[in-house]
Amino acid sequence: MRGDGDGWAVGPDGEKRWGRHGAAGLLLRAPLPDGTPAVLLQHRAAWSHQGGTWALPGGARDSHESTVDAAVREAHEEAGIDVAALSVRTERVTSGLPGGWTYTTVIADAPRPLDTALNGESTELRWVPESEVETMPLHRGFAEAWPALRTCPVRMLLDTANVLGTSGPTGWWRDRPGATSALLADLAAVLPRTVELPGGLFGWVPRIEVVLEGQARDAVVDDARLPVHTAAGSGDDELARLAAATTTAVDPSVTVVVTADRGLRDRLPEGIVAVSPSTVLGWL
Repeated sequence: MRGDGDGWAVGPDGEKRWGRHGAAGLLLRAPLPDGTPAVLLQHRAAWSHQGGTWALPGGARDSHESTVDAAVREAHEEAGIDVAALSVRTERVTSGLPGGWTYTTVIADAPRPLDTALNGESTELRWVPESEVETMPLHRGFAEAWPALRTCPVRMLLDTANVLGTSGPTGWWRDRPGATSALLADLAAVLPRTVELPGGLFGWVPRIEVVLEGQARDAVVDDARLPVHTAAGSGDDELARLAAATTTAVDPSVTVVVTADRGLRDRLPEGIVAVSPSTVLGWL
């Protein structure tokens, strides 16, 4: 079955929205050469609803589809996106009508700006730096949703020993440098990425700064996505120092420390966000 979603949904007050079973769109991010995120936008054809504006690839959801399936399908149909090259992160309902109609924004990442191909619903497809999205003439619904969908830059600091110790019965203590190297290689492979932050905001993590102490300082880490800080003594001391430091080279909107160590959490300056190791382990 295919195509039974096309048509208007009408709310109790007579307001109409496209998609008999609701609608979905794909917010796809990818890193630019400088590491900052770009978003794939579609310049809507003149004949379409609010034609001439910019929005996300998307459309009506068929009755047998999930919102993720609908958004990914629409992105493939309208933008020629290689769906095998993207990773879905989460979804969020960004519009709705009394009576059940919803528009769901599915958020996904790609390792690089993917090639695109126009169909008749677009006059242009463009990877737009995220900082420039709000300067464009946006579709009204997307413009209303964008402030809650955009990311802020995140500086993430990893309490590597603590994360490794909570990763399960892997026997990491028998070969701490080797286990550390393997963990960090797995983390590098899932960067950069969109993340959900406490409070419902989104962040962009292009790299993770890792702190190594003791035997783990012999780990092999050779990836620009994982800057390494070697602690001369306590890793907690180094993490607390890094969290408190401010430089002109790194001026993030949010600093996140990944640790389950309550003592370290208590030492972090006000405004620093602490998240549990399960946050990053769940990416693997």
